[in-house]
Order: sequence, then structure tokens, then C-alpha cells
Amino acid sequence: MAENAVTLTVAHGTTKHNIEVRGRESNEPLLNDLAEAIAQVTGVPLTSQKLIFKGKSLREMEQPLSSFGVKQGCKVMMIGKRNSPEEEAELRILKDLEKSVDQTSKKLEKVDGELTGLKNGFLAKHLQAEALNRLDQRVKVAAEQFMKILEQMDAMSLPENFSDCRMKKKALIKTVQACLAQCDKIEAGISDHLAKLQSKNLALCE
Repeated sequence: MAENAVTLTVAHGTTKHNIEVRGRESNEPLLNDLAEAIAQVTGVPLTSQKLIFKGKSLREMEQPLSSFGVKQGCKVMMIGKRNSPEEEAELRILKDLEKSVDQTSKKLEKVDGELTGLKNGFLAKHLQAEALNRLDQRVKVAAEQFMKILEQMDAMSLPENFSDCRMKKKALIKTVQACLAQCDKIEAGISDHLAKLQSKNLALCE
């Protein structure tokens, strides 16, 4: 079984770093784990790194290091420049926004799960309308948070050479748009279920 941690020598320019690379959840380390460890030590972001081992460029980020023959004590070369302090500051803002998106997205998943539970009859019929209204409120709050995040990103003016920031911003906008579409989908599901409940109640009254 492959080890889930290896120590490698990473040469960056004239500097050498001894870097311990750990795999996730007791799996062996991937090339991506090495790139992340290098980013932490050198400040060179993943997208700006070029990793070379025995004259070959390593590209497949999801492959284990052992598949490239990289093992304990090996030497890897990294070519790449750090971002400017200005770009790093913008990246930190984007990382904070990414965390907010992630947290809000998890809340939305919870709402979706609860809605599925209601549809499957996990709550007495006479309590469902009130529960659905509460879920609807939570979706509206989530959608509002996503809209605020989009506005914050819209207000960010990034120079052409901030390629890392621009890529991260583009990906994050895509994620937020997908989350907003999910909000719409859940809201439609809530409305649909409420309408069904009301029509059943009317049928019982008649």
C-alpha cells in the first residue's frame, strides 16, 4: 500500500524547499496535493506553477504522485512566479466570497432535503403549509445572499494581468449563477407542493 505522506525536495529558482505532502483521508498524495503544498510554502499559486520531474512536465493533477514515479526523497522542480501583493489582496477577497457561497449553498441543500422530506410525507398534512412557507423564506434569504455576492464581484475591477483573479472570479460567478438557478427550482417545488395541498384541502371542504 502506498504511503499517504511523502517528503520531497522542491527546487524553485535558487531556493530548495523540503515539503511534506499528505494525501487526503489516508489516500496517497496526488499531484494536486503537492501543488497546494508548494503554493503554501512559496506563495506561487497553482495556476502559475509548472512542475517538472526528471525532465518531464507533470500535468495530470488528479493522478497520484507514485504514478509519475515521484516518491519519498525525490526532487521536483517548480517554475512559476508569485502574484503581486495587489493581486493577492484581491484573491483573498474572492476566497472569502467563495466561503460565503459555500456556506449559503449548504443551507440551500438542507432546504432541498427538507422539501423532499415533506413531499415524501414526513410531516403531518396540517403542518405542511406552515413548514413550506418557512422553507420558502429560507430560499429567499439564500437567493438574496447570492445576489449580494454577485454585486460585490461585479464591483471588482481587475486589471488584465490579474489572470489568477480573473479566472477565480469567472468560476465563482458561474457557481453563484448555478446556485441562483437552484433557488428558483426549489421555490418552484415549494409553490407546486403548496398548490397541491390547497387543492386537496378544497376537495375535502366540498
